[in-house]
Parts: sequence; C-alpha cells; structure tokens
Amino acid sequence: MGLLDGKVTVVTGAGNGIGRASALLFAREGARVLVNDLGGARDGSGAAASAADAVVAEIRAAGGSAEANYDSVSSKEGADAIIGQALSAFGRIDVLLNNAGILRDKTLLKMSRDEWQAVLDVHLSGCFFCTQAAAQKMKEQGSGSIINTTSVSGMLGNFGQANYSAAKAGIYGLTRTASIELQRYGVRVNAVAPIAKTRLTEDLPMFEKIEDSLSPEHVAPAHLFLASHLASDVTGVVLAVAGARMSVFKVVESPGKYKESDAGVWNAQEIADHFESISKV
Repeated sequence: MGLLDGKVTVVTGAGNGIGRASALLFAREGARVLVNDLGGARDGSGAAASAADAVVAEIRAAGGSAEANYDSVSSKEGADAIIGQALSAFGRIDVLLNNAGILRDKTLLKMSRDEWQAVLDVHLSGCFFCTQAAAQKMKEQGSGSIINTTSVSGMLGNFGQANYSAAKAGIYGLTRTASIELQRYGVRVNAVAPIAKTRLTEDLPMFEKIEDSLSPEHVAPAHLFLASHLASDVTGVVLAVAGARMSVFKVVESPGKYKESDAGVWNAQEIADHFESISKV
C-alpha cells in the first residue's frame, strides 16, 4: 500500500527537475498523476510536448498511471483546462502541486515590464488560477491537499530577482490565506521552499560544484508528506528543504515597545532612540 493509493494528483511544471521527481514519487506511491508541462525554455518561451510525454512514459513503464497535459498555468483558461483534464481522465482531484515556474532575472533598475509581468503571471497568477480551480472540486469532495512552491528568495529576498522574489512572497501570502479559507472544507494548503539544483538554477554560482547533495529528489519527499494523510493536521505551513536539511519558515513579530509617556503618539526621534528595543525579537 502506497501513501497515495487511489489518489489523483496534478503536478504542474512536471517535465523536469523538482516537478518530475515529485510526479515520479507520487506515482510510485500509488497515485494517478496528471503531468503538466508547457515544455518551454526556462524563460517561458516556446512550447513542446516532449517534456511531459517523457515523464508520463517513465511512469507508465514502471506500471503507474499518468496522463500528459501541455496547458500554461498563466491564464485562467489554461488552469481550468489542466484541472478539467484531471477530472475527465480520473474523475476527481486529491492533490495539486503548484510547481510550474520560469526565470527572467534582472536587477531592479534594468528590469522591463515584460520581464516583471511574465514571472508573476506564471508563478503567482498560475498558482492562484490552479488553486482556485482545484479548490472548487476539493470543496465538493470535502478533502484535498494543495502544495504551493515558494522560495527563500521570496521569504528573504535575493539580488537580481525582484520579479521572482515578489511572486514567491505573494505565494506565501496566498498559501496562508487559502489555508484559512479552505480549512472548513477539509482542504489543506501548504508550501515548500526548496533549494535544489535544477534547470532553473544549475548555472548559478552556488550550484556549479553541487551534484547530488541538493538534488530534486531531496524535495519530493516533502511534497509526498504534505500530500498524504501523514500531514492531515498540517496546513498553512512553509516547509523549507535544502538537501538533507528541513526547516519551517515563520513570520515573526518582535514583542515591540510601548511609548512610556502618557502621550501615545511616537515622534520620529523617539522611534530612532528606541529602535533597537522596538525591533528586537
């Protein structure tokens, strides 16, 4: 018995890297998998069926059940088509892994409107559109698990990635709000912030000499955990994965400081004078 026996899973951006590793693991654990991938370059240009088809063939060769989908997550129509195909092929949807992504890195002052918008369209809007479409059906079923992909860049920021960081920070907010709204319907919403060597990251300096220590296969078990009954009481959480290390991201507020005098309005100089104690966590 696999952890996902009888479950229907949708994995976006499943043609390579982390999405592929998770789709294969889901299938080995008994899930029926809709493998979505537009098949474009890492900047989002182009399209091809070969990436999704290859993963489907690999799953089927191992005795699993999978179908391919080539729609883009960046429009409502594309997201509806992805979820619609899962329902048509398998009759339900139990797990959605929002993994599709592109990169168009550029420093803030040099970034064009198109470079900004394209990344938000795929990461943030794509996550919203797919989540909304899947959650409608999960609400009817009374159960489901949605797993989003955020990033250390979104949680902490990263040079040259204003578009990507903004999108991933937005996904954190979306994850938290969706987890609150959908909990009453039995739908869990979590996120994973992975650090892994993939097609998107392989030419970054930190990954040049890294082989297996930060592989996509390290991330897939976190997705499996959140997809399965093992995480039945987990929602609204960001699980960070960097090779063998796992942690949880949390937004932390400092205890703060009350103004000592009776006049409750701080002035700027007083804020400066007490800033250390105001900000200390």
